Amino acid sequence: MNDRPLTLMAVHAHPDDEATGTGGVLARYAAEGIRTVLVTCTDGGCGDGPGGVKPGDPGHDPAAIALMRRQELEASCDILKISHLEMLDYADSGMMGWPTNDARASFWQTPVEEGAARLAELFERYRPDVVVTYDENGFYGHPDHIQAHRITMAALEMTGLASKVYWTTMPRSTMQRFGEAMREFGADVPEPDSAEAEALAEIGLPDEEVTTWVDTTAFGGQKFDALAAHASQGENIFFLKMGQEKFTELMGVETFVRVQDTTGAALPENDLFAGLR
Repeated sequence: MNDRPLTLMAVHAHPDDEATGTGGVLARYAAEGIRTVLVTCTDGGCGDGPGGVKPGDPGHDPAAIALMRRQELEASCDILKISHLEMLDYADSGMMGWPTNDARASFWQTPVEEGAARLAELFERYRPDVVVTYDENGFYGHPDHIQAHRITMAALEMTGLASKVYWTTMPRSTMQRFGEAMREFGADVPEPDSAEAEALAEIGLPDEEVTTWVDTTAFGGQKFDALAAHASQGENIFFLKMGQEKFTELMGVETFVRVQDTTGAALPENDLFAGLR
């Protein structure tokens, strides 16, 4: 008889990513007795420092910021009731085009096979039933998100594990509502040029292509608090400005595209573990 617990593993790039796209499912499935494992690939050292100091500015200390962000990540995991946190601790690569992309120790410069081998060890240890990560573009083109996608898919190929694999996504209807909310809450959103508009149009999916819609409304407070735990990055976390009620209204359903499945569960679905219990 198999007494291994059903297990969800989310592979993310930076501290705070776990809360934005998957905070709801991590909290929901933990509450349902499912083992939840978070893998965070980088140390977050390209984030803001105390007082909002930016990478490259005087006083920006990546090592000190990485330590601070580790503590914030642990607080977020406590809020979401995540069972296990694993950190690969690669150096944060920064946004696409930053000089930090070229640093030898950066996640972006790490050979995919090396990162995948380390992640495969975690797959073998936890034997996840469901794995969640980003799509090929890392949802919005961040190099560390792209690299997290690459090593996850390579590790899955190495191990042959996971009954179901998902990529986080956003339906275009929700993207539109986010734009409206940002304007409502006073965000200064400049009109994108044609290249930016084309790139933005590639983010997310048409609603009919989203395979999986998971209601996490009951866990909106936990998700909001987990995001708020990353206080050092508050300037960059627009969603916190909405307040918990509006945040939950907009972020109360988490959406995914299912890319691998051995269960035959019908689509669309409303449960990452459909077909497994």
